[in-house]
Amino acid sequence: MKLRHLKQVNFIIRRYSQNARSSELVVKHLKEDYDGVTLLGLNRPVQKNAMSKTLLSSLTEAVNKLYYENQTRVLILHSLTPGVFCAGADLKERAEMDAKDVPAFVSRFRQLVNSIYNIPVPTIVALDGAALGGGLEMALGCDIRVAAKNAKMGLVETKLAIIPGAGGTQLLPRIISRSLAKEMIFTARVLDGSRAEKIGLVNYAVEQNEEGDAAFKKALNIAEEILPNGPIGIRMAKKAINKGVEADFNTGLAIEEACYAQLVPTKDRTEGLAAFREKRKPNYKGH
Repeated sequence: MKLRHLKQVNFIIRRYSQNARSSELVVKHLKEDYDGVTLLGLNRPVQKNAMSKTLLSSLTEAVNKLYYENQTRVLILHSLTPGVFCAGADLKERAEMDAKDVPAFVSRFRQLVNSIYNIPVPTIVALDGAALGGGLEMALGCDIRVAAKNAKMGLVETKLAIIPGAGGTQLLPRIISRSLAKEMIFTARVLDGSRAEKIGLVNYAVEQNEEGDAAFKKALNIAEEILPNGPIGIRMAKKAINKGVEADFNTGLAIEEACYAQLVPTKDRTEGLAAFREKRKPNYKGH
């Protein structure tokens, strides 16, 4: 990362942390070199960012808003709590729920992960600390996962005689092999970032820094690579991949064709060709 950008990132983090005092979720729309990047920062330090009813509602509201605005071109999900991303469900709160309330809560959590998975813009999750149970399920719903090498992660629900209920049984075998997914869930095994990278669970495992935010900085670096590209093209690429991998090959090709057809009449496609011809950077508007 360039020195100027690194200084800007450090400034972003300082200002961001100063504003994160009371809210369980801090939403930040970045500007300047990172214009178009939206940050969702988990902020329940005492509870290790465990998923409470309040945090779940805040996340759901924030993600749903992003479906209907054009400002965000990359979403980064991360933690403002040092050493942890999300410890899973808030088990103290869960213990106080009636049996009939538990399925409803898990259903809402599953819907959140599904919304993250299907949001049109690229999503990157930064795991600078532990991501356990539902915390890892949220990460699995993102397009790109970056972890510190010492970050711990696992779907540990079978230790509590339950199963991953927020999409983990479906997402994990789609990301790593079916056999490895079964092994992880059956054993409730916890991996570090280095091992997670080797099996394809995360895209990158980075050495943690003194500030404890190496994965977050790497996520910003990836976002910086995405931002110059055509936003409509990226949205259609995500749609083609997500929908296509769930279908047979020929149906997948038809999905790709339909997505490509939607791009042909756009002004951004015309701008891209003009910029190439004129040997300049394109100025994409998202339409």
